[in-house]
Amino acid sequence: MRCTAYLWAWLAGTVPKHPRTVVLLEGASDVAAVRTLAAAREVNLERVRLVDLGGVTNIRRGLRQARADWADAEMLGLCDAAEVRFIERALVEIGLPVRDPSDLPAYGFFVCHADLEEELLRALGPVRTIAVIERLGLGAKLGALQRQLAWQDRPLAEQLHRFCGVASGRKELLGGALAEALDLDAVPEPLALLLDRLADA
Repeated sequence: MRCTAYLWAWLAGTVPKHPRTVVLLEGASDVAAVRTLAAAREVNLERVRLVDLGGVTNIRRGLRQARADWADAEMLGLCDAAEVRFIERALVEIGLPVRDPSDLPAYGFFVCHADLEEELLRALGPVRTIAVIERLGLGAKLGALQRQLAWQDRPLAEQLHRFCGVASGRKELLGGALAEALDLDAVPEPLALLLDRLADA
């Protein structure tokens, strides 16, 4: 069986003791997606530490700890549009003059339209997303969700977003697998901008 770029990213991944760049990410699925796309684009993560915050509400503590541990490292990150306030407050607290979300990219933080899953689903489209889900052996679970009364009349995009965004192990698995299925010229803008910064670091 062919070893996917997602698996290679994890197998080859290292945690540098003295990173040049620290990327603060909301959860494990974000980490999986960034690792996978970095591998696909041949972005070297040898001096990059990807930090799973365990939720964006932990950004203040995570940012303070990262700055304490790796004072010379550049801090980057991703966030969801609905949660930019947490990023803004954290950056203001460390002395950066953030006025509104439009300032965030200048400081290396990039905003997903809704969330990372929605960005990946929109870039892939429903047909290719379902193909990934079925390849992973999760087609029956998706069908079960679609038959639930609460979800059976919802638009397919909403059903897929729900399916891909719940259950932590599945969410992480799909974060990497959906990212791997992307054409490199179709990487969602927030992820593409983050990878560009990592490539230039």
